[in-house]
Amino acid sequence: MPLVTLQDIYLSYGQPPLIDHINLVIERGERVCLIGRNGAGKSTLLKILTGQITADDGVLKRASGVKIAQLEQSVPEDAQGSVFDVITQGLGAEGELAKRYHHLILELGTNPSDQTMRDLEECQSELDRVNGWDINQRVESIITKMDLDADVDISSLSGGYKRRVLLARALVCDPDLLLLDEPTNHLDIDAIQWVEQFLLKWEGSLLFISHDRRFMNNLATRFIEIDRGQLAEFNCNYATYLQRKEEILEVEDKQNALFDKRLSQEEVWIRQGIKARRTRNEGRVRALESMRREYADRRKRQGTARMDIQQAERSGKIVAEAQNISFAFAGDQQPVVRDFSTLIQRGDKVGFIGRNGVGKTTLIKLLLSELVPQQGSIKTGTNLNVAYFDQYRSALDEEKSVQDNVSGGRDMLEIGGKPKHVISYLQDFLFAPERCRQPVKALSGGERNRLLLAKLFTQPSNVLVLDEPTNDLDIDTLDLLEELLIDYKGTIILVSHDRAFLNNVVTSTLVFEGNGSINQYIGGYDDWLRQRKTEQPASSQQPAKAQTKASSASKKLSYKDQRELDNLPQEIENLETQIAGLSEQISQPDFYRGDRNDIAETETRLSELQQQLSHCYDRWESLENL
Repeated sequence: MPLVTLQDIYLSYGQPPLIDHINLVIERGERVCLIGRNGAGKSTLLKILTGQITADDGVLKRASGVKIAQLEQSVPEDAQGSVFDVITQGLGAEGELAKRYHHLILELGTNPSDQTMRDLEECQSELDRVNGWDINQRVESIITKMDLDADVDISSLSGGYKRRVLLARALVCDPDLLLLDEPTNHLDIDAIQWVEQFLLKWEGSLLFISHDRRFMNNLATRFIEIDRGQLAEFNCNYATYLQRKEEILEVEDKQNALFDKRLSQEEVWIRQGIKARRTRNEGRVRALESMRREYADRRKRQGTARMDIQQAERSGKIVAEAQNISFAFAGDQQPVVRDFSTLIQRGDKVGFIGRNGVGKTTLIKLLLSELVPQQGSIKTGTNLNVAYFDQYRSALDEEKSVQDNVSGGRDMLEIGGKPKHVISYLQDFLFAPERCRQPVKALSGGERNRLLLAKLFTQPSNVLVLDEPTNDLDIDTLDLLEELLIDYKGTIILVSHDRAFLNNVVTSTLVFEGNGSINQYIGGYDDWLRQRKTEQPASSQQPAKAQTKASSASKKLSYKDQRELDNLPQEIENLETQIAGLSEQISQPDFYRGDRNDIAETETRLSELQQQLSHCYDRWESLENL
């Protein structure tokens, strides 16, 4: 039986309708990718499935007892509390009990008192009453599975780990259907691969929105496209979808052309006057009126953006040359960049690969002489005209209108040496005239990125610095941007976590390997993977995790530290065994019928072991980075 069925769903915020009498069935165990242009109604469809929006017409059927959970497109700004607290939010009232119980256990371990013991007994009684003892175990299990620290405040985590916590919150209720809206946005490549592998192993059904082509191709078992209010289904991989979609659009264009020709011929006939009003021709007149209505109701495809990059005069041959540079921020012992050399010449297209926060933006500022290295030297080229795309969109004023952000209040712009009205220019970037007068804060994420590109391309450049330009862009705009960058005659410095985008655009990559070490490779992301594999030594029988941790440190640690690092895998294994044993003991139905002191002692011991395990992992990472 299907998990969810949509029958004849209709939703309109005016004409034309956003969702126009669509049908959709989601079965158990499938992973469906929902694709479409920005503003086509993808996020709205997810909200209909969760009940956040009620359709104007149609029927939504859910299988009996089906659970649906959703991961939002962006991390909520008000997200706060410990990781444990945030995850329990996915469990409603029972989650609040589990949260209270967890905090009382921590308090009992650090500052025991009679009042804490009484509060704990009260909480235990409440959990007994609602049969909620498996809730705490479920939260602990998902925290372990997703490699999170239960007691860390979510505000201190990176964007990738915040997304991981929110994914855990969605999964903790054990949903039958998980809805994901752009799950890879603002994640680095390691985090994207982690999410990808996790979801491939997850046994539930999945409906997700994404514009990351590699992610979509690796994960989806079926593609659903929403276009002009209608759904089209493609049971194939992404490459085949593109081919079939092109064929469908070609057939549609031919049919429209034939229809328009017939309509034109009938319009000529009706104007002949008296012959058209004869009784025997009334049927033809009615047919013409029907054709007119059909033409008026036809929904035309949204046009493709007509972006163009203004190119300045050529820069000097050398854009940036770094010789053995090192840089660390004040107070940091670990350098962001260490003993790094490179030469970037006119026409190079260089991609940056590395985890969030590793120092990619810092290196860009060093290469452009916005920062001065503590060691080494940097030589920048002559006649550089740099245009900078900032992933945080700080160049946009939220309160100003779309057109004022681009034109600075002027009506005319100089584009390609010729004057052009700002509204006309913005229409090339798919902004309707009425949208141009709205404030930036009313725009979607994809529209903001298009606006930032429009602002960026008003200035002639011979060096483009692009920091995550692909976030929120629909596939058509992404493909166009790719073509523009490939044809760009200047120099490109590109920071991106979109693996397909890197493969298609860059000619070389600078990869942040850790500990301030940066290495250069020829080609894109896949080329780096191939070159990296050939440089790695043959694997030994040592466990992969321990081997990875120890390899970079084996020649740098003192004897004592090396001995500690060698012993850590066994110590971690012992701790995990003890934790598993205690968790199994606690999960027994009769555990909480025993002596209260024994219960508290067991739970305190479990909490201590979990803290020790967390410390071991932190120590492992610390030794690796020595």
